[in-house]
Amino acid sequence: MIKGYVHPAFADIANELARMIPDDGRSGAAVSIYHQGRCVADLWGGSRDRDGNSWQQDTLALSFSTTKGVTSTLLHVLAEQGLLDYNQPVGHYWPEFKQGGKSGVSVAHLLTHQSGLYDIRSLIDDASRMTDWEYMTDQLAAATPTHRPGSSHGYHGLTYGWLVGELIQRVTGQSFSRVLKEQLADPLGLDGLYVGLPDDAFERRAMLRSFPRHSKPLPTTKRSGKPSRKPLQRLQSAVQTSVIKNAFQWIGLDANDMLRGLAPRGISRISFNDDAVVRACIPAANGMFTARSLARLYAMMANGGELDGVRLLSPQRVAQISQVQSRRIDRVVPLPMHWRLGYHRVFTTGPRTPHAFGHFGFQGSGAWCDPSRHLSLGFTVNSTAGSTPFGDARIARLSARAIESAERVEGVKSQGLMGLVPFFS
Repeated sequence: MIKGYVHPAFADIANELARMIPDDGRSGAAVSIYHQGRCVADLWGGSRDRDGNSWQQDTLALSFSTTKGVTSTLLHVLAEQGLLDYNQPVGHYWPEFKQGGKSGVSVAHLLTHQSGLYDIRSLIDDASRMTDWEYMTDQLAAATPTHRPGSSHGYHGLTYGWLVGELIQRVTGQSFSRVLKEQLADPLGLDGLYVGLPDDAFERRAMLRSFPRHSKPLPTTKRSGKPSRKPLQRLQSAVQTSVIKNAFQWIGLDANDMLRGLAPRGISRISFNDDAVVRACIPAANGMFTARSLARLYAMMANGGELDGVRLLSPQRVAQISQVQSRRIDRVVPLPMHWRLGYHRVFTTGPRTPHAFGHFGFQGSGAWCDPSRHLSLGFTVNSTAGSTPFGDARIARLSARAIESAERVEGVKSQGLMGLVPFFS
């Protein structure tokens, strides 16, 4: 059953959400939408774990790369305060980063995935290292780019978080989690925006369906038997097929770059349900959010940097960060992502979105805004339901319905917005 409330003009969103939640007693999702600075949909349904516990209004879901958009927004708030400049070398704020020929890597190179530091597979010996902030930032500080910074771009699927996150820590002198709370969550009154989940919020979290409860220990001997079909192992298997390799070669890319950017050694043993992984601060991949918090965060940008009397960004800053920096095919994600400063294009099943930007995540989550439509959306989910590393049809459909609804509202603007009404399926 879908619960929550929705403006009558956005009722299609409730129907779409109801259709996409499997009736298996383990899957759930939530969506929230802001239009013209007001919440017009806040809906949730299904189950948040294998025990069949219901998804609640305040349920938190691990949202993978949707976290990158939150991390990017935090950096922009600090830039607005004058703490950093996009054109400055990263080494200006993080002196150790100058090693390995990186003195010319700028903040903008990090935000647009052009620093050449996406190869996590060569960076660390095992994926379990990802829970160790100092180890990861030390490795990145000493790393050498895979290509000349600015000459190409490869999606920094995991390294993005420590690169931008350490920059945030250097310019504030505080932990990433604390800066996130004080600069974004508290000012906007967000009910669930965490990277590194605190103990008192654990009871609110959803469990991801496709991951076990715990990570596997490091193997002491080589194991045999049937290969696992976990999502990232399926990615590794796919990259090895001649079809994928030939497709990459046809567009001038190396299929192995996908693995280098997305699959560190040992990743198949790591569960993103594991308490240690959830507690760690991985600002590219393990944010725990409510859909409401994501929609409200992006509503601030959809509204020119201000929401409910709280201004975090200037309209000029929002316009700057929304500008497309590159339309080239990415080395790691073989699509034209139309990278902005920390965000990508918004994919839908219908309406065009030339002014929209945001970030989607592995397994289906996502959040975005469209300043031209004064519209934002946040979506959290705990089941894959056909998700791929390169996109998910569910958020594309929700996004299309949201835009269509907003355009209908604009068409009858003279009638004004009706009040929100409860919605129950």
